[in-house]
Amino acid sequence: MFKKILIANRGEIALRIIRTCKEMGIRTVAVYSTADKDSLHVRFADEAVCVGPPPSKDSYLKIPNIIAAAEITNSDAIHPGYGFLSENAQFSRICQEHKIKFIGALPEQIEGMGDKASAKETMKKAKVPTIPGSEGLLKDFPEAKKIAGQIKYPVILKATAGGGGRGMRLCWDDKELEEGWHSARQESAAAFGNDGMYLEKYIEEPRHIEIQIAADQHGNVCHLSERDCSIQRRHQKLVEETPSPFMTDALREKMGEAAKKAALAVNYEGVGTVEFLVDKHRKFYFMEMNTRIQVEHTITEEVINHDLIKEQIKIAVGDKISGKDYFPTMHSIQCRINAEDPFKGFMPSPGTITNYHAPGGHGIRIDTHVYANYVIPPHYDSMISKLITVAQTRDEAITKMKRALAEYIIEGVKTTIPFHVQLMDDKQFNKGNFTTKFMETFEIKKP
Repeated sequence: MFKKILIANRGEIALRIIRTCKEMGIRTVAVYSTADKDSLHVRFADEAVCVGPPPSKDSYLKIPNIIAAAEITNSDAIHPGYGFLSENAQFSRICQEHKIKFIGALPEQIEGMGDKASAKETMKKAKVPTIPGSEGLLKDFPEAKKIAGQIKYPVILKATAGGGGRGMRLCWDDKELEEGWHSARQESAAAFGNDGMYLEKYIEEPRHIEIQIAADQHGNVCHLSERDCSIQRRHQKLVEETPSPFMTDALREKMGEAAKKAALAVNYEGVGTVEFLVDKHRKFYFMEMNTRIQVEHTITEEVINHDLIKEQIKIAVGDKISGKDYFPTMHSIQCRINAEDPFKGFMPSPGTITNYHAPGGHGIRIDTHVYANYVIPPHYDSMISKLITVAQTRDEAITKMKRALAEYIIEGVKTTIPFHVQLMDDKQFNKGNFTTKFMETFEIKKP
């Protein structure tokens, strides 16, 4: 087993990893920017190393600084969490070269699944359902127009290196396609240094349902059931739950097997997620694979009573997994509590938390790194915490979430708590009637 793990991340996920490491008897090293010197992950790690000033590119994304921190602390492994360097093939490779175990996917696996166009080709060969569209990258606009004519509008242009909704354009006719072709390429080039584009059939009334998988170094792979992430805004998830209210036993079995095929196709190692779009007829299509732990791993942990961070670490050290598929026996919901004003278009609201009181009680979990007088810096993701409920049924999980949100006090900054309160009262949400377009028509009422 590893003796010391450096966590190349910040905030709640860094603290989450530290907690599991302590339970496993593994020493931890936190890295932090000068803006995060007072964060709880710094306080609770066994050691802490400052890796630079507030901007991510000068600290959490600065590979030489992260490697140097690992070397001076004699860390034998690095856990990247999610975001930042978690799906960076170069970082994974550099860890290998320095004989530091990267707790995540191997470089070739990240490269194979990180590029969306090549990932789609791999999935086709593995007989995993994929969305109709271009074969690889588009060479020019005339080719895009020709394929759109073949698969019929609506279509969606996507940047091969994109993420977070950037480099994507929904097009309903030739004119919109031409406009989207130019604007999406410019946006992608600016954000990712890559203007490669591909085109897909746009799936109407889609659900965003992902399958959690685990695979070891010995060829064993299993799935840990699904999460429904359809409640999202501008491709950013707001609420996740498991099991999906749209799921059937037959569909779960099919999607679980497809996800395992996807992992085996790239000889995957570690914990990961295969994301699918599911249409109103319950036909599902491969969207992408995330070769890391997910923000929403918490709800899977709650319904199967299994520590996924511990699983990651055990796989990285070479342990075998059971190979047994897991199915939810309870229902869990996660609300992402962000420092944003839902009444002003979810405008970021950094600043000092003047008062903080967390809800508690049976079936309530909170993953957070904040406290009273904590200063939320403007440089990073606006997430304050993840509020999770677990209960025997979906109705009970929603009722528990309403109670927890009513108890949750965060003052000094605006938060998304009022939005979540209204969502939990929404009739359509309560019935499980929603798609990824839900937020386009959901009206947030001012109190």
